[in-house]
Amino acid sequence: MPHRLRSAVSAALTALACLLLPFGALSAWAAYGLADTGRYVTTMAPLAENPYVQDAIADNLGAGITHAIDVGPFDAGANHFVQDAVHSFTRTEAFRSAWDTANRATHEAVLDALRSDDPNRRRPYGSYGGEGAVTIDLAPVTAQVKRQLTDDHVPLASHIPVAHTEVAVLPAQDLVPLRKGFLVLEVAGFWLPVTAGVLAVTGIALAVRRRRAITATALGTALGGALLGVALAIVRRLTLADLPPGVSAPAAGAVYDALTATLRTVSWLLLALGLAVALGMWVTDRYGRAGRLRRASATPAPVQVPEPTRVRA
Repeated sequence: MPHRLRSAVSAALTALACLLLPFGALSAWAAYGLADTGRYVTTMAPLAENPYVQDAIADNLGAGITHAIDVGPFDAGANHFVQDAVHSFTRTEAFRSAWDTANRATHEAVLDALRSDDPNRRRPYGSYGGEGAVTIDLAPVTAQVKRQLTDDHVPLASHIPVAHTEVAVLPAQDLVPLRKGFLVLEVAGFWLPVTAGVLAVTGIALAVRRRRAITATALGTALGGALLGVALAIVRRLTLADLPPGVSAPAAGAVYDALTATLRTVSWLLLALGLAVALGMWVTDRYGRAGRLRRASATPAPVQVPEPTRVRA
Protein backbone atom coordinates (compact mmCIF):
# COMPACT_ATOMS: atom_id res chain seq x y z
CA MET A 1 0.00 0.00 0.00
CA PRO A 2 1.42 3.44 -0.92
CA HIS A 3 2.58 5.57 1.97
CA ARG A 4 0.10 8.36 1.21
CA LEU A 5 -2.84 5.95 1.19
CA ARG A 6 -1.64 4.30 4.41
CA SER A 7 -1.43 7.68 6.11
CA ALA A 8 -4.94 8.63 4.97
CA VAL A 9 -6.47 5.35 6.12
CA SER A 10 -4.60 5.54 9.44
CA ALA A 11 -5.83 9.09 10.07
CA ALA A 12 -9.42 8.11 9.25
CA LEU A 13 -9.34 5.09 11.58
CA THR A 14 -7.78 7.12 14.38
CA ALA A 15 -10.38 9.88 14.06
CA LEU A 16 -13.23 7.36 14.04
CA ALA A 17 -11.83 5.58 17.10
CA CYS A 18 -11.54 8.84 19.03
CA LEU A 19 -15.09 9.76 18.02
CA LEU A 20 -16.51 6.43 19.18
CA LEU A 21 -14.63 6.41 22.49
CA PRO A 22 -16.87 8.81 24.50
CA PHE A 23 -20.00 7.16 23.09
CA GLY A 24 -18.57 3.78 24.04
CA ALA A 25 -17.92 4.99 27.59
CA LEU A 26 -21.47 6.33 27.81
CA SER A 27 -23.09 3.13 26.52
CA ALA A 28 -20.91 0.92 28.74
CA TRP A 29 -21.88 3.02 31.77
CA ALA A 30 -25.56 2.65 30.91
CA ALA A 31 -25.36 -1.07 30.15
CA TYR A 32 -23.13 -2.19 33.03
CA GLY A 33 -23.70 0.53 35.61
CA LEU A 34 -27.27 1.74 35.49
CA ALA A 35 -28.63 -1.64 34.36
CA ASP A 36 -27.17 -3.51 37.35
CA THR A 37 -29.55 -3.45 40.31
CA GLY A 38 -26.88 -4.13 42.91
CA ARG A 39 -24.64 -1.34 41.64
CA TYR A 40 -27.59 1.01 41.34
CA VAL A 41 -28.68 0.42 44.94
CA THR A 42 -25.09 0.79 46.14
CA THR A 43 -24.76 4.05 44.22
CA MET A 44 -27.99 5.46 45.59
CA ALA A 45 -27.46 4.27 49.18
CA PRO A 46 -25.28 7.22 50.33
CA LEU A 47 -28.02 9.63 49.27
CA ALA A 48 -30.07 8.46 52.25
CA GLU A 49 -27.69 10.58 54.35
CA ASN A 50 -27.75 13.60 52.02
CA PRO A 51 -29.59 16.45 53.82
CA TYR A 52 -31.19 17.75 50.60
CA VAL A 53 -32.58 14.32 49.74
CA GLN A 54 -33.72 13.76 53.32
CA ASP A 55 -35.56 17.08 53.43
CA ALA A 56 -37.20 16.53 50.04
CA ILE A 57 -38.44 13.06 50.99
CA ALA A 58 -39.54 14.21 54.44
CA ASP A 59 -41.58 17.09 52.99
CA ASN A 60 -43.35 14.87 50.46
CA LEU A 61 -43.83 11.98 52.87
CA GLY A 62 -45.13 14.24 55.63
CA ALA A 63 -47.59 15.92 53.27
CA GLY A 64 -48.84 12.52 52.13
CA ILE A 65 -49.31 11.26 55.69
CA THR A 66 -51.20 14.33 56.90
CA HIS A 67 -53.39 14.14 53.81
CA ALA A 68 -54.15 10.47 54.43
CA ILE A 69 -55.15 10.77 58.08
CA ASP A 70 -58.05 12.70 59.57
CA VAL A 71 -56.52 15.13 62.05
CA GLY A 72 -59.75 16.99 62.80
CA PRO A 73 -59.49 20.21 64.80
CA PHE A 74 -55.82 19.63 65.58
CA ASP A 75 -54.76 20.10 61.96
CA ALA A 76 -51.96 22.64 62.50
CA GLY A 77 -50.49 20.95 65.55
CA ALA A 78 -50.70 17.49 64.01
CA ASN A 79 -49.02 18.69 60.83
CA HIS A 80 -46.20 20.12 62.91
CA PHE A 81 -45.76 16.87 64.86
CA VAL A 82 -45.90 14.73 61.74
CA GLN A 83 -43.39 16.88 59.85
CA ASP A 84 -40.96 16.88 62.77
CA ALA A 85 -41.37 13.13 63.21
CA VAL A 86 -40.85 12.39 59.54
CA HIS A 87 -37.76 14.61 59.40
CA SER A 88 -36.39 12.75 62.43
CA PHE A 89 -37.25 9.45 60.76
CA THR A 90 -35.10 10.30 57.73
CA ARG A 91 -32.06 10.32 60.05
CA THR A 92 -32.62 6.75 61.26
CA GLU A 93 -31.38 3.37 60.15
CA ALA A 94 -34.97 2.39 59.37
CA PHE A 95 -35.15 5.15 56.76
CA ARG A 96 -31.93 3.97 55.12
CA SER A 97 -33.37 0.47 54.94
CA ALA A 98 -36.61 1.79 53.45
CA TRP A 99 -34.62 3.89 50.96
CA ASP A 100 -32.68 0.86 49.76
CA THR A 101 -35.87 -1.21 49.56
CA ALA A 102 -37.67 1.43 47.49
CA ASN A 103 -34.72 1.91 45.12
CA ARG A 104 -34.28 -1.82 44.61
CA ALA A 105 -37.99 -2.31 43.97
CA THR A 106 -38.14 0.54 41.48
CA HIS A 107 -35.02 -0.55 39.62
CA GLU A 108 -36.08 -4.19 39.37
CA ALA A 109 -39.56 -3.25 38.15
CA VAL A 110 -38.13 -0.97 35.45
CA LEU A 111 -35.63 -3.61 34.32
CA ASP A 112 -38.40 -6.20 34.13
CA ALA A 113 -40.34 -3.86 31.86
CA LEU A 114 -37.36 -3.13 29.63
CA ARG A 115 -36.20 -6.73 29.30
CA SER A 116 -39.42 -8.72 29.23
CA ASP A 117 -42.87 -8.67 27.68
CA ASP A 118 -44.14 -11.26 30.16
CA PRO A 119 -47.11 -9.77 32.06
CA ASN A 120 -46.83 -12.39 34.81
CA ARG A 121 -43.38 -11.38 36.01
CA ARG A 122 -43.63 -9.62 39.35
CA ARG A 123 -41.32 -8.46 42.09
CA PRO A 124 -42.05 -8.39 45.83
CA TYR A 125 -42.72 -4.62 45.75
CA GLY A 126 -42.72 -3.67 42.07
CA SER A 127 -44.56 -5.02 39.08
CA TYR A 128 -44.84 -4.72 35.36
CA GLY A 129 -48.10 -5.68 33.70
CA GLY A 130 -47.17 -6.49 30.11
CA GLU A 131 -47.69 -3.31 28.08
CA GLY A 132 -49.07 -1.47 31.14
CA ALA A 133 -47.27 1.00 33.35
CA VAL A 134 -44.38 0.06 35.62
CA THR A 135 -45.51 0.42 39.22
CA ILE A 136 -44.13 -0.04 42.73
CA ASP A 137 -46.07 -0.84 45.88
CA LEU A 138 -45.40 1.69 48.67
CA ALA A 139 -47.05 -0.41 51.40
CA PRO A 140 -43.76 -1.91 52.77
CA VAL A 141 -42.17 1.55 53.01
CA THR A 142 -45.28 3.08 54.58
CA ALA A 143 -45.38 0.25 57.12
CA GLN A 144 -41.78 0.97 58.14
CA VAL A 145 -42.57 4.66 58.57
CA LYS A 146 -45.69 3.92 60.61
CA ARG A 147 -43.81 1.49 62.84
CA GLN A 148 -41.05 4.01 63.54
CA LEU A 149 -43.47 6.87 64.22
CA THR A 150 -45.57 4.68 66.52
CA ASP A 151 -42.49 3.65 68.48
CA ASP A 152 -41.64 7.35 68.85
CA HIS A 153 -45.16 7.99 70.23
CA VAL A 154 -46.03 10.45 67.49
CA PRO A 155 -49.69 11.54 67.78
CA LEU A 156 -52.04 9.87 65.30
CA ALA A 157 -49.26 7.63 63.97
CA SER A 158 -51.40 4.55 64.58
CA HIS A 159 -54.02 5.98 62.21
CA ILE A 160 -51.70 6.10 59.21
CA PRO A 161 -53.24 3.77 56.60
CA VAL A 162 -50.97 1.09 55.14
CA ALA A 163 -52.69 0.46 51.83
CA HIS A 164 -51.22 -1.34 48.86
CA THR A 165 -50.81 1.76 46.76
CA GLU A 166 -49.22 1.17 43.38
CA VAL A 167 -47.39 4.22 42.10
CA ALA A 168 -46.49 4.42 38.41
CA VAL A 169 -42.79 5.10 37.84
CA LEU A 170 -42.75 4.51 34.07
CA PRO A 171 -45.80 5.32 31.91
CA ALA A 172 -47.02 2.68 29.46
CA GLN A 173 -46.58 4.95 26.42
CA ASP A 174 -42.85 5.30 27.14
CA LEU A 175 -42.10 1.59 27.31
CA VAL A 176 -41.78 0.73 23.61
CA PRO A 177 -39.18 3.40 22.67
CA LEU A 178 -37.32 2.92 25.95
CA ARG A 179 -37.20 -0.85 25.47
CA LYS A 180 -35.72 -0.47 21.99
CA GLY A 181 -33.18 2.06 23.21
CA PHE A 182 -32.24 -0.14 26.15
CA LEU A 183 -31.61 -3.15 23.90
CA VAL A 184 -29.39 -1.01 21.68
CA LEU A 185 -27.45 0.19 24.72
CA GLU A 186 -26.93 -3.36 25.98
CA VAL A 187 -25.35 -4.30 22.63
CA ALA A 188 -23.44 -1.04 22.20
CA GLY A 189 -22.14 -1.17 25.77
CA PHE A 190 -19.83 -4.00 24.75
CA TRP A 191 -19.21 -3.48 21.05
CA LEU A 192 -18.61 0.28 20.91
CA PRO A 193 -15.57 0.26 23.26
CA VAL A 194 -14.21 -2.86 21.54
CA THR A 195 -14.67 -1.29 18.10
CA ALA A 196 -12.98 1.92 19.21
CA GLY A 197 -10.00 -0.06 20.53
CA VAL A 198 -9.67 -2.15 17.36
CA LEU A 199 -9.85 0.92 15.13
CA ALA A 200 -7.22 2.72 17.20
CA VAL A 201 -4.80 -0.23 17.11
CA THR A 202 -5.36 -0.75 13.38
CA GLY A 203 -4.80 2.94 12.67
CA ILE A 204 -1.52 2.91 14.59
CA ALA A 205 -0.38 -0.31 12.87
CA LEU A 206 -1.06 1.13 9.41
CA ALA A 207 0.60 4.48 10.09
CA VAL A 208 3.82 5.30 8.30
CA ARG A 209 4.94 7.33 11.32
CA ARG A 210 3.64 5.35 14.26
CA ARG A 211 4.93 7.69 16.92
CA ARG A 212 2.88 10.49 15.40
CA ALA A 213 -0.15 8.19 15.14
CA ILE A 214 0.12 7.24 18.82
CA THR A 215 0.34 10.92 19.76
CA ALA A 216 -2.72 11.74 17.64
CA THR A 217 -4.69 8.87 19.20
CA ALA A 218 -3.72 10.01 22.70
CA LEU A 219 -4.74 13.60 22.03
CA GLY A 220 -8.01 12.41 20.50
CA THR A 221 -8.66 10.31 23.61
CA ALA A 222 -8.02 13.31 25.84
CA LEU A 223 -10.35 15.44 23.71
CA GLY A 224 -13.05 12.77 23.90
CA GLY A 225 -12.76 12.66 27.69
CA ALA A 226 -12.99 16.44 27.91
CA LEU A 227 -16.06 16.55 25.65
CA LEU A 228 -17.71 13.83 27.73
CA GLY A 229 -17.16 15.83 30.91
CA VAL A 230 -18.51 19.00 29.31
CA ALA A 231 -21.57 17.10 28.03
CA LEU A 232 -22.29 15.79 31.54
CA ALA A 233 -22.12 19.31 32.96
CA ILE A 234 -24.44 20.68 30.26
CA VAL A 235 -26.98 17.88 30.73
CA ARG A 236 -26.92 18.45 34.49
CA ARG A 237 -27.66 22.12 34.05
CA LEU A 238 -30.48 21.48 31.57
CA THR A 239 -31.97 18.78 33.80
CA LEU A 240 -32.07 20.99 36.87
CA ALA A 241 -33.48 23.88 34.86
CA ASP A 242 -36.40 21.77 33.60
CA LEU A 243 -37.59 20.18 36.85
CA PRO A 244 -41.32 19.91 37.54
CA PRO A 245 -42.78 22.25 40.17
CA GLY A 246 -42.26 21.06 43.72
CA VAL A 247 -39.13 19.02 42.96
CA SER A 248 -36.10 20.04 45.00
CA ALA A 249 -33.26 21.15 42.72
CA PRO A 250 -30.49 20.40 45.28
CA ALA A 251 -31.91 16.91 45.83
CA ALA A 252 -32.21 16.27 42.08
CA GLY A 253 -28.65 17.52 41.62
CA ALA A 254 -27.41 15.14 44.31
CA VAL A 255 -29.14 12.22 42.59
CA TYR A 256 -27.71 13.21 39.19
CA ASP A 257 -24.21 13.55 40.62
CA ALA A 258 -24.45 10.13 42.29
CA LEU A 259 -25.64 8.41 39.12
CA THR A 260 -22.99 10.01 36.89
CA ALA A 261 -20.05 9.80 39.31
CA THR A 262 -18.54 6.81 37.50
CA LEU A 263 -18.95 8.46 34.12
CA ARG A 264 -17.29 11.65 35.35
CA THR A 265 -14.39 9.58 36.68
CA VAL A 266 -14.06 7.87 33.29
CA SER A 267 -13.99 11.24 31.52
CA TRP A 268 -11.16 12.46 33.79
CA LEU A 269 -9.27 9.20 33.29
CA LEU A 270 -9.53 9.48 29.50
CA LEU A 271 -8.34 13.08 29.66
CA ALA A 272 -5.42 12.28 31.98
CA LEU A 273 -4.40 9.12 30.13
CA GLY A 274 -4.47 10.79 26.73
CA LEU A 275 -2.43 13.77 27.88
CA ALA A 276 0.05 11.54 29.72
CA VAL A 277 0.66 9.36 26.65
CA ALA A 278 0.98 12.39 24.35
CA LEU A 279 3.41 14.04 26.76
CA GLY A 280 5.39 10.82 27.09
CA MET A 281 5.69 10.50 23.32
CA TRP A 282 6.84 14.13 23.03
CA VAL A 283 9.45 13.74 25.79
CA THR A 284 10.85 10.49 24.42
CA ASP A 285 11.00 12.01 20.93
CA ARG A 286 12.93 15.03 22.21
CA TYR A 287 15.36 12.87 24.16
CA GLY A 288 15.76 10.55 21.21
CA ARG A 289 16.65 13.42 18.92
CA ALA A 290 19.06 14.88 21.46
CA GLY A 291 20.74 11.50 21.88
CA ARG A 292 21.15 11.08 18.14
CA LEU A 293 22.69 14.55 17.85
CA ARG A 294 25.14 13.82 20.69
CA ARG A 295 26.21 10.56 19.12
CA ALA A 296 26.63 12.24 15.77
CA SER A 297 28.78 15.01 17.25
CA ALA A 298 30.88 12.54 19.24
CA THR A 299 31.76 10.48 16.18
CA PRO A 300 35.15 11.72 14.76
CA ALA A 301 34.99 12.99 11.24
CA PRO A 302 36.87 10.90 8.68
CA VAL A 303 40.44 12.14 8.02
CA GLN A 304 40.89 13.55 4.60
CA VAL A 305 44.16 12.17 3.08
CA PRO A 306 45.57 14.61 0.54
CA GLU A 307 46.20 13.21 -2.85
CA PRO A 308 49.91 13.09 -3.85
CA THR A 309 51.03 15.87 -6.08
CA ARG A 310 51.93 14.69 -9.48
CA VAL A 311 55.24 16.06 -10.86
CA ARG A 312 55.24 16.68 -14.54
CA ALA A 313 58.19 15.30 -16.35
